[in-house]
Amino acid sequence: MGKYALNTWYPIAWSRDITNNLVARRIVETDVVLYRNSRNHVVAHKDMCPHRMLPLSMGRLRGDAIECGYHGMTFDCSGTCVRIPGQRLLNPPPKIDTYPTYEQMGLVWIWMGDPTMADPSLIFDLPQYHDANWSAVEGDALELDCHYLNLADNLCDPSHVSFVHLSTLGTPAGEDVPVRMEMQDGHLVTWRWINNSPAIPLFQKFGNFSGNVDRWHYYHYYAPSIAIIDFGSAPTGTGAQEGNRSDCIQIYACHFMTPVDENKTIDHWLHVKNFHADEATNRALSAEFRKAFQEDKLILEAIHKNEQKHVNHTPVKLALDASPIKMRRMVADMIATETAPSMVPSTV
Repeated sequence: MGKYALNTWYPIAWSRDITNNLVARRIVETDVVLYRNSRNHVVAHKDMCPHRMLPLSMGRLRGDAIECGYHGMTFDCSGTCVRIPGQRLLNPPPKIDTYPTYEQMGLVWIWMGDPTMADPSLIFDLPQYHDANWSAVEGDALELDCHYLNLADNLCDPSHVSFVHLSTLGTPAGEDVPVRMEMQDGHLVTWRWINNSPAIPLFQKFGNFSGNVDRWHYYHYYAPSIAIIDFGSAPTGTGAQEGNRSDCIQIYACHFMTPVDENKTIDHWLHVKNFHADEATNRALSAEFRKAFQEDKLILEAIHKNEQKHVNHTPVKLALDASPIKMRRMVADMIATETAPSMVPSTV
């Protein structure tokens, strides 16, 4: 099994996809079954009956309890066995692992570590998502055949935009503009400004700019699996870099990553923008994002394949790698903290 931080909240599904039907998901190499109970709470269990190991997702719901599809062992929302057909309950009754869940920003979040540490106040929340002056549009659950930290590399790297996304999110004007990085309030920020340049194709379509713009990209990374990209443009010379955003287009592209295993990641993405639009415009904007993220998918999956082929290769390091290197250290530190002797229960 790979190494993952477990005492943290991960996104596992869109809220819209979890109903009173059984849904199978996989996260940090663990199979999970999800459903929504009669109180509208999302229940998450390990997807395996302790009897013959059939996935419980192949069973059925009996009220708020889940019945195994092989011999009918039934488990309540706490994971406790409440029925064994044909015999009395065992004493103590069998239990299955159950994971804390919470819903925020249209997503179901799950805690795979110590359940006593699962504090919902630790879940990321974007204030603009709830602001009536802004509008949020849910995107997709994009599957990528790569490790989630490779996607996180990409989402800590404004420089790739000028080469990978020339039809959507970038222009050649940014090729030689260096990036900067710093820690802010416990998360990593990587950014750059590209001033007095043409608007990116996305904003040429939706920004109504008549001339050059000053544009920014701030990549906010919250370990281990959240990236929020604040990007926008304003007419050149109107003071955007000094803080005047009264005449601009600004979007937060939100990426909530689910580490499925070492070879697969799911990127739950949405965008939050400082203007309202009709459904047709929102669909068109989402289509542009979908196109850009497919470009990333193509790149990242090709990289992952080469990593599997060339396991002894040592990559060349460039100045632009400073942020991804820091990102990986942040995750490594989280894992090291969890596995330190003080965090491991005593067996004495």
